[in-house]
Amino acid sequence: MHLFIATLSTETNTFSPMPTAMSGFEEFYLRQGTATQDAPNLMTEALHVWRRRAEALGWSVTESLAAIAEPAGLTVAATYAALKGELLADLDQAGADIILLQLHGAMVAEGVEDCEGDILAAMRERCPDAVIGVSLDLHCHLTEAMLNAADLIITFKEYPHDDAAPRAEEVFDLAHQMARREINPVMRMYDCRMLGLYLTKTPEMRDVIDEMQALEAQPGLLSISLAHGYPWADVADAGTRVLVISDGDPDLAATTAKQLGQAFFARRHTLSPSFPDLSTALDEAMAATDGPVVIADMGDNSGAGAPGDATFALRAVLDRGLTNVAAGMFWDPGALRICKDAGEGATLSLRLGGKVGPHSGDPLDIQGQVMRVASGLTQRLGDSREPMGTQVWLRLPGEIDIVINDLRTQVYHPEAFMQLGIPLATKRLVVVKSTFHFYSSFAKIAPTIIQAATPGGASPDVTLINYTRGGEKCWPLVENPSLA
Repeated sequence: MHLFIATLSTETNTFSPMPTAMSGFEEFYLRQGTATQDAPNLMTEALHVWRRRAEALGWSVTESLAAIAEPAGLTVAATYAALKGELLADLDQAGADIILLQLHGAMVAEGVEDCEGDILAAMRERCPDAVIGVSLDLHCHLTEAMLNAADLIITFKEYPHDDAAPRAEEVFDLAHQMARREINPVMRMYDCRMLGLYLTKTPEMRDVIDEMQALEAQPGLLSISLAHGYPWADVADAGTRVLVISDGDPDLAATTAKQLGQAFFARRHTLSPSFPDLSTALDEAMAATDGPVVIADMGDNSGAGAPGDATFALRAVLDRGLTNVAAGMFWDPGALRICKDAGEGATLSLRLGGKVGPHSGDPLDIQGQVMRVASGLTQRLGDSREPMGTQVWLRLPGEIDIVINDLRTQVYHPEAFMQLGIPLATKRLVVVKSTFHFYSSFAKIAPTIIQAATPGGASPDVTLINYTRGGEKCWPLVENPSLA
């Protein structure tokens, strides 16, 4: 048995002015067949699982491209063509009995709205008899093109995504069984006509996942996925969808998907949380008696395609005269260069952030001391390690500690600050540029966490987003959209 494995991952904020070019992959993660020689990150965990499982069975393995870019705007056409071309060239040379891919599911390129469906269709054309299995981030756009080309599609169930490895194991198990003709997977999906963010650590979403997993144990059902959708994209297949894989029974798959999808829609008001605005969040934080209090600067989460250089939250902190605060990470390579050249211990004036566009706010003029410059540090996301580029800890008057870096990435873990020496445990307030991936790790050190609908390029309020391709027909923009 010959296994072909690869990953290509970025999620596209179609409203972002920042193109996703080859430099974005080169800066974040790009390997040609060697990803399993590195420590795993979120999107390469699957490759490690699949290689280990295949080699234990005595299979031969061709490991192709592993390309990951932080979310931004449309992928440049030449970049997409080059990455897709490399995948297909490797497949043409190697062939495969089983193809397993870790894709994202929300990649949009210039001229190609459904990159994953496009790649899968090209692979199916080349290998019509191969078993094709795909693991997707749950913030994906699930499309008919994907279902037509693949045999197996499974999404992460958890947000934060701490189940990448279990889902990879699931894909491998089903692909192996299919190759041995022990199962006959049939996929059907149901469009819930919903847009939103669903936080799987909340009791309401925990119930949904428990129900899905209980159904998976029933005879005839192989796998159930909930594709949350990626709300910061204006695409035809926007929104939440349920995907069910049955063993040779299309009616069972379709009926189960519809049942789950309609039940999910019926609970839409309790499943979709609301978030305070920045001013309210700061009021709540200052009223808390125990610290540190963590505020999530959700609107400037680079993991949702925002620039990561917005100044709204820090400006509000300074305008209020707050002290003993930590905030980060601010993506500003120019400001970082100045701090790095000045060196540790230097005191300087700096113009921070506000550079990419209106969603970044205005540049902020600050004065501070360079406390630490560090390169090559990583932060944990589940069992994976995620890069942070070069970081600078800059201390402003009033013990306001900010982290600046040159690699766009959200905050996942307190060590993004603490490895530099910033004493988070003694801070009154910590502002993190993230949406929810930070939550579990910060909850261990902070008694109060507030997710704020801050201004920026990734607002969690989908009613503020100008959809034109289909999202405008979904809840909550339409209270009662037509359901199938």
